[in-house]
Amino acid sequence: MSLPLALAERTLASILDSHELTLVRDEVLGNTFGDVGRLRTWRGSAVAKVVNISLVVPQFQLDSHMIFAFTPEDSAVPHFTLDSVYGGAYYAFHLDLIPRAELASHLSYMDEAFAPLTPVFEETTALEGLSKAAIGPRQYAVMSPWMLVHRATEEAFGTIGEAVAAYQAHWSALVHKGLQVDDTDLAARDALVRGNIFSRDVDPVWAQVSRLLGDETTDMLRAELISNG
Repeated sequence: MSLPLALAERTLASILDSHELTLVRDEVLGNTFGDVGRLRTWRGSAVAKVVNISLVVPQFQLDSHMIFAFTPEDSAVPHFTLDSVYGGAYYAFHLDLIPRAELASHLSYMDEAFAPLTPVFEETTALEGLSKAAIGPRQYAVMSPWMLVHRATEEAFGTIGEAVAAYQAHWSALVHKGLQVDDTDLAARDALVRGNIFSRDVDPVWAQVSRLLGDETTDMLRAELISNG
């Protein structure tokens, strides 16, 4: 099992063990090379939806595994995400909790939901073998300041499991505890933010996915990530 797949599978297993979720969708993704990926979706209550998209194309040296765990539309608990990737020349990962309220105007929310991650964030960013990922300010703006997004050597990638586990454990504790924000239309804000996060205009990765899977399949994957239904 590859390093990116092993990290994704461990994380996914921990989420499924921690929350009551039912598999509702399991589809093979293909192109002219044959079967090149898999889409799986689980649904639950405290965690409303988990989406796992894997793309593995040895011809392109691509080994990519995305996990998004979404809380309900009316919840203030952040969403959880992990991307675990090998792209031929380097490994890469993206780890974050996605805020459900504006952090600058909700300090107590920020302190409860994100501040406990600061030691892990600082320790991880200081690891030898990590380098800056090629993403722009717009992508940073729709995520959180605690986002870890890096390219990595094989040795460095092999050490990030502790950070992923720490982020996921903190997120799961928030899910069980719950968070309160009274001055935000959580569902409306979430719909807008998710539309932006998975926008072709914001994230150029969707153009790469389209070249691999075609526009129709790519838009189906985007819709699965955006939709609460």
